[in-house]
Amino acid sequence: MPLTRLGLVVHQGRPAAVAAAQTARAWCDAHDVVCADIDVWREGVPRRGGQDEAVAAGHPGAVMTFGGDGTFLRGARIAAKDGAAVLGVNVGRVGFLTEIATDQVEGALDILHRGQAVIEERMVLTLRASRPLETPVGLEEPLCYGRGPALPAPTVRPGVVTESGWGIALDVTAVNDVVFEKLARNRQASLAVYLAGQLLACYSADAVIVATPTGSTAYSFAAGGPVLAPETDAIVFTPVAPHMAFDRTVIAGADEMVAVRVLPHSGRVAVSIDGQLRGVLDPGDWMAAYRAPYRLRLARLAPLQFYRLLRGRFQLADAPATAADQTPPVYRPGTPPPDDLAHLHRPWPIAG
Repeated sequence: MPLTRLGLVVHQGRPAAVAAAQTARAWCDAHDVVCADIDVWREGVPRRGGQDEAVAAGHPGAVMTFGGDGTFLRGARIAAKDGAAVLGVNVGRVGFLTEIATDQVEGALDILHRGQAVIEERMVLTLRASRPLETPVGLEEPLCYGRGPALPAPTVRPGVVTESGWGIALDVTAVNDVVFEKLARNRQASLAVYLAGQLLACYSADAVIVATPTGSTAYSFAAGGPVLAPETDAIVFTPVAPHMAFDRTVIAGADEMVAVRVLPHSGRVAVSIDGQLRGVLDPGDWMAAYRAPYRLRLARLAPLQFYRLLRGRFQLADAPATAADQTPPVYRPGTPPPDDLAHLHRPWPIAG
């Protein structure tokens, strides 16, 4: 189906992003595609949630972001809620999630318009909680200092009946992670963590992270967690600086909820979703993260070569002892897979 409406999320502080977005607008004018800016920060105007942004933009069929991974996540939260595809133009420093360079914008839009983009689906998280999230008066400004206005606290998900004991379903999407972190520097977060309804441990820590496979290369990785292939369905739990001997990551099944309860003697706990403050929990509150019933749709110009990307973005160095070896850049047998490998979707690297 041809592209009829495009949403743009632009990092206004980067001239290269602004210029690339102008290229996209000119392409839309030339192809009779409606173009709308979304998630625009204006002084004194509150930001909107994902569904409200999608409605205001007229439900675009695709969202294109211009910036780094943070800008991509802004667009992804809107696209995921509305079923749109999202494509990132890299104007950032790392660009793990963004797909194309600024000089590829017109070509990428041609591919989207012809319906020839590779659509990659990824698992995302959503939340239930003991009460609606909110940020106490006076805390939002210092917690968001230098990062622009905060997103609104998630509303209750429409059309979902609140069941006793299951908490309130929040209308929110986490592409990378949900982070529960201490609010005061001199007061640890004391958190009981439950996996699949069973107590794993009570942590006294700076934070705990609940991440998707996509988010395994972000904060969870920086805290010592593993890297998961993005097409994996799993939930990654990683504690940050826990005051206990067990400081390891646990990988839960995709259908297992990870619940966090703030213990009675804990300090307050801030809840961030994809790096954005979304509310504060008090002692006694709880929240559970679980696989959302929908998936994020990433548009790509070609299938993802994740491990090549991983090696390049993290500048992985080979062991010095292997320097004398002539290691080939890929392992690719030249014949079709044998019978015992034929059931695998992709047993060897993609050419290219």
